[in-house]
This record gives sequence, structure tokens and C-alpha cells, in this order.
Amino acid sequence: MKVYQLKQTQVLPITLQQAWEFFATPRNLEKITPSHLKFTILSVSGSEKMYAGQIIRYKIQLLPFIKVNWTTEITHLQELSYFIDEQRFGPYALWHHQHHFKEVPGGVEMTDEVHYAIPLGFIGRFANWLFVKRTLHRIFEYRLAILGKHFPTDKNSILKSA
Repeated sequence: MKVYQLKQTQVLPITLQQAWEFFATPRNLEKITPSHLKFTILSVSGSEKMYAGQIIRYKIQLLPFIKVNWTTEITHLQELSYFIDEQRFGPYALWHHQHHFKEVPGGVEMTDEVHYAIPLGFIGRFANWLFVKRTLHRIFEYRLAILGKHFPTDKNSILKSA
């Protein structure tokens, strides 16, 4: 199984507490996901405040007329520092998404690091080359833009993948 990586770093001109409150609220994911994906949160276990062990169920449109259910679990969380969500059921063979937060001069550096794998062997690798990698990059570029508008900054944002 081939594992791919996508890493993005962005500096936001807000406090660490403000960053944590926004990103550790599962319902805010809808605000930073492109509308063409028709992303809908179906359920959030426990409270609206994120915690390790929390299960979040979504529905997302991957391709025209193809909607899939996706279930993730918040597997690790250290308040004001990081949280990790992992796919339990969904379109990927592997989805491990780390969200890190660090105070820096002028705000908070937020880093997303995703490790993912596509099922179906060669067909999955071809699909990643053909459109999955590009689609994920577009989603994260959209997030950069939306977060830049929501939390305006003069600092540069970086999007890179490995």
C-alpha cells in the first residue's frame, strides 16, 4: 500500500486560544470545506467540544452523483497543541490527519499533515495520480483562502506536499 503525504502550514493573526476554539469545534469543518463537495456532518458523538475518542460522521460528494459516508475518530488530543483524526470508515484505505498549533510572533502557526492511502492497489495509485492528489490540494488551498479571509493576515502561507 502506497502512503501519500500532504502538509500545509499557515500563520493566523489570532491567539492560540482563538485558534483552538475554532479548529477544535467539529462543526467548523463545514465552514472550511468547498461547497461543491456537499460536505454534511451527520453526527458528532458526545459534546460539541472535541475530545479524544469522539466519533464524527459525515457525508461527502467525491464525484458527481457519488456520495460516500465517512466516519472519523479523534484519536489524540492535547488541548492548545494538537489533535489527530483518523478515518474509521470511508473512501480511503488510510487517513491520518494531524493538526498542530504553535504560538509564533504575530499569531499562531497551524500545520496540517495528512497521510493517506487509496484502496485498490494499482487502480488506487492511478486514481491518486489522476485526480485524488489534485483534489486534496485544491481542498487545502481552499482552506488557506477561507482561513485567510476569516482571520486576515499579512504573513505568507505555505502549501507543500511530499
